[in-house]
Amino acid sequence: MKTIETKSAPAAIGPYSQAILANGFLYTSGQIPLNPETGTIEGSGIEAQAEQAIKNLGEILKAAGSDFSKVVKTTCFLAHISDFAAFNAVYEKYFVSKPARSCFEVAALPKDALVEIEAVAVVE
Repeated sequence: MKTIETKSAPAAIGPYSQAILANGFLYTSGQIPLNPETGTIEGSGIEAQAEQAIKNLGEILKAAGSDFSKVVKTTCFLAHISDFAAFNAVYEKYFVSKPARSCFEVAALPKDALVEIEAVAVVE
């Protein structure tokens, strides 16, 4: 196993890694819309927050030698399921390979974020 860490994405805010590479698969921790430089939430609406969370995820994929086209599964957490359509409009711009996905509403997310996304990707 190899720990993946990049300064281009927010540092972990707890006792975990940004991602772990194991047996050719990258397992990312959930990414919320934190600005990696300021540590604050970017954007007040679901669209802006989804963009930042996905950007953070992309930086971790890149640091591991992977990219969005190699993502095989995502898990998406929304503070409000009513944001589902707006979230999908942002999500589909990046995940054009249409990986398997679970997406559901949760009671709360860290730092009161509106979205959190984690992924499993192939690293070749």
